[in-house]
Amino acid sequence: MEETYNLGEHIELSGFKDVDRESMIILKKMLGNFARKMLDRKEGFEKIKLHLKMTHETEGSVKFEIKGNLIVNGKTDSVEAIDRNLFYAVDTVLKKLENMQ
Repeated sequence: MEETYNLGEHIELSGFKDVDRESMIILKKMLGNFARKMLDRKEGFEKIKLHLKMTHETEGSVKFEIKGNLIVNGKTDSVEAIDRNLFYAVDTVLKKLENMQ
């Protein structure tokens, strides 16, 4: 089972244990801004959950698969993105979730 941890009460991450410290600082900022925006814009916003899976690993290359869930008023919407750039994959998931519900 993947290690899951919370960033505050509205963000839950799993699969991010191998992400380097510097990248996690940037990701925490991105996710914190997103959660703040959802709290302001979507009544009933409960939580965002992100799961990271590294796929197609070869020497010097990896694809990041991000699955995201947005929970609003007990309803869950799910999206995913795959990219070689972790930040781009996360940003794509956040934009898709922002446009849901």
